[in-house]
Amino acid sequence: IKLITEAQDTEWGKKYDYNNINNYDDYKNRVPVNTYDDLKPYINRLIKGEQNLLWPEKIKWFAKSSGTTSDKSKFIPISQQALEECHFKGGKDLLAIYCNNNTDTYIFDGKGLAIGGSRQFFEVNNDAFYGDLSAIIIENLPFWAEFHRTPELDIALMDEWESKIQKIAEITINDNVTN
Repeated sequence: IKLITEAQDTEWGKKYDYNNINNYDDYKNRVPVNTYDDLKPYINRLIKGEQNLLWPEKIKWFAKSSGTTSDKSKFIPISQQALEECHFKGGKDLLAIYCNNNTDTYIFDGKGLAIGGSRQFFEVNNDAFYGDLSAIIIENLPFWAEFHRTPELDIALMDEWESKIQKIAEITINDNVTN
């Protein structure tokens, strides 16, 4: 219900009368199962800079998929809230569970190895970009996550895989990598 309440004033929320959804059955009866192709017109409008279509927060990032069902790349809108409440929170939850189950861990005694996708971000409008999801996540990590990560961002997000692996090996050979 929290997400439905947050999205009730978006174009999508108004279309499916989110204001009057109070439980699972209401949602199931109002909102049909949609495919990417059903959402594509909204995503194309977001890419052009329109806002408040699917989510009330400004959409600045689009994760480019490698393509699945239709064999074509897809652009997934990523909000700052999605980064924080999904990707970052998931990482913190995983770390908390690990530490709870491994109280004698040495994970914080060294650095975490971070290997992201390509940092090739392409501008889709004056204030929006697309790229690999892993690169978007690493690019937007909170400052405190940088204290225990290796290699530096420029290397972790290099485009050319073989060069990236070579640089990571050179940089991290003297680091105490614990995770």
